[in-house]
Parts: sequence; C-alpha cells; structure tokens
Amino acid sequence: MNNINRGDSQVSVWCIVSLASIPLVMTLGNSMLIPVLPILEKKVGITSFQSSMIITSYSIAAILLIPVAGYLSDRLGRKKIILPSLILALIGGLIAGYASWKMENPFTWIIIGRILQGIGASGAMPIVLPLVGDLYKDDDEKTSSCLGIIETSNTFGKVLSPILGSVFAAILWFLPFFSISLFSLISIILIFFFVKVPKDSDEPVKLKEFIGNVKKTFKKEGKWLFTVFLNGAFVMLILFGVLFFLSEMLEITHNIKGIKKGFVIAIPLLLLCISSFITGRNIKGDIKTIKRMMVLSLIITSASVVFVGFVKEKLILLLIVTSIVGIAIGALLPVLDAIITENIRKEERGTVSSFYSSARFIGVAAGPPIMSLVMKNYLNLSYIIGGIIGLLLLFLVFKYVKVDEFESKSTSK
Repeated sequence: MNNINRGDSQVSVWCIVSLASIPLVMTLGNSMLIPVLPILEKKVGITSFQSSMIITSYSIAAILLIPVAGYLSDRLGRKKIILPSLILALIGGLIAGYASWKMENPFTWIIIGRILQGIGASGAMPIVLPLVGDLYKDDDEKTSSCLGIIETSNTFGKVLSPILGSVFAAILWFLPFFSISLFSLISIILIFFFVKVPKDSDEPVKLKEFIGNVKKTFKKEGKWLFTVFLNGAFVMLILFGVLFFLSEMLEITHNIKGIKKGFVIAIPLLLLCISSFITGRNIKGDIKTIKRMMVLSLIITSASVVFVGFVKEKLILLLIVTSIVGIAIGALLPVLDAIITENIRKEERGTVSSFYSSARFIGVAAGPPIMSLVMKNYLNLSYIIGGIIGLLLLFLVFKYVKVDEFESKSTSK
C-alpha cells in the first residue's frame, strides 16, 4: 500500500480514496436526479417547480444542519459524525425509492426521503474539508493537493451523475433513488476501515469558550470569510441553475432524451472536473495564486453566463458557453476550499468550513426553483443579473482577500 507521508505519520492512498468517496456519493445523491426530473414530472404527475423541490428539499435540510454537524465534529470527532450521517443518506434513498416503486402518490414520501438524505449530507460532505486539514496538520501544499482531489471527486460525481441517472432511469425510473443507498453503503465501508483519524490529545473546549472563539474568528476574519461564503453560494447557484435549464432545454428545444441527454449534460461537467483537478494540483497553498485564480474564475464566469439564454436554440453554442462556465467554476471550487481550510485554526475548522458548506448548499437549493420560475419570461435577464452579481463579488475579492495579511499569518504559524 502506497502512503503519503505526514510528518511522523502517514496518510494512505486508501484513506484519500475513502474520503473522496464522500463528496462523490453526496454529489451523485443530488446531481444524478437532475436529468431524471422531466421523467419524474410525468411519472409522479408533478409540475416543473415541484420536481425542482426534489433537489431543493435535500439542500435545505443540509443548510440548516451543517453548522450543527460542524460543531459536533469539532467536539466529538469527524468520523463519529460522518458514519451515522452516511447511514441516514442510505435510509433516505430507500424511503424515496420504495415510495416511488409501491405508492400511487409518492411525492410526499420522496420529499421525506430526500430530507433524510439532506440531513445525512450535512454531516458527511462538509466534515471532509476539516478532516483533510487534520490529517496533514500544517502542510499547506499537501492539504491543497488533497483538497484538489476531494473537489475533483465532487466534480467527477457531477460528470457521472447525468450519465448514471439517465442509465438507471432507462432501466427503472425510480432506480436512481435506490442506487444512492448502494453508493452510501460503499462509502460507509471505506470510511469505517480505511480512515484513521489522528488522535487529539487536547481536551475539547467548553461550549461557552468554543462559541467565544468562533465569534472572535468571525470578528477577526469575517470580511474575507463572508466573501468566500458568498462566492461558494454564487457558483453553486449558477451551476445548478444552468444544469436544470440545460436538462429542460435538451428535451424541449433539441429533443434529446434519455441516456443521450445524460452524455450531453456531462460535457460541461467533465470540463469542470478537469479544471478542478488541474487547479487543485497547482495552487499549492500559495495565497497569491489562490487570489489570482479567484479573480480570473469570477471574470470568466460572469462574462460567459450572460450568454447562456441567448444561445439556447443553437446546441453547439449552448454547450460551448456552458462548458466555459463549467471550466471557470471548476477552477474556483478547490481555491475556495483551500483558503478556508488553510487559514482557520483546527479547533474552529469544522464549524467554519460547515458555514461555507451551508453557503454552497444555499446555491444548490436556490438554483433549480429560481430557474423553473424565470425560465419562461425572464431567462436572459436572470443570467445578466447573475453576471452582475459575479462582478460585485469580484470587487469584494479585491477588497477583502488581502495577500499580505494571509502571508504574515502563515509565517507566524
């Protein structure tokens, strides 16, 4: 077994694979349903807005409980939170799948199953980021590299999602729900056997002291932290709004359905995945590079997303524009992960990164329903507004992500 050295201990390749399985499974659990939503609308007899709630209910549950899971992981240990959370995701998939299979009007039970999965996601995916920081201690370069692998796994899940979702739905329309449970089980086994969390000899601080420390962190670091949170929410809002729109347009405008549609949706997501992997490998914890990538990614995202609605009738142009959006977002995600994980103290890392994950889930939750509401009459305007928001965030990055402050903090570690 190959190992990656970490000071006086080692992080095994299987440990990294196991950690990477969590964002992969959680992403499949949400994104895999996007190409299946038009089928669900017909089979269950629901509207486009109701089908978007199958994505949103998962995300809202995660948003509300992620900060709780982050705090508990700081107090009780990462693994003790991750495993029960994955079990909940497994149960949620079984409930949604069984309801779709056996019930005449399954929509309510599908939503209940999705909420359970969202609760599971709240205690699994966000905890991975601080756990990587724990494993590599103060080695920023290795932390950045591993976070790049984790984020690539997340984005690779997005690439696989439309293909797997379409393939499973072609066999049985409700099979994607059951498959989520199977993937969760695989991740549970991997985490249980291969993730060895470093023992912390320090006693956890008391709740009152812990809250005081987190408040101090946000008071001191709040401006750049909220800038990062807003960026995370924005890019996931854009990504899931565009994916929902693309899924609907491929069927309605271009008559592309089933497995073929899954492969077409996977094109911009594959480029997002490649972009995420390359960026994660090359930032190496360098704050100057991190800020440059934030600026460049925001400029490209803001400029390209404006054109999505205007090219909807031309398939090739639509795929080119959405692919450019995907590349820009893919470059930004590992950068946001790295700046959070490498610049927050271990004791508050789980809690702070959980707020960041909540912000991302807000974007995931809002994207599909907003797109379902504006798609008919305000499509181009909504994408133009998206571009303007991106430029406002660019201003915040210039103002609050200060290279010299981060570098002075790094040298004083």
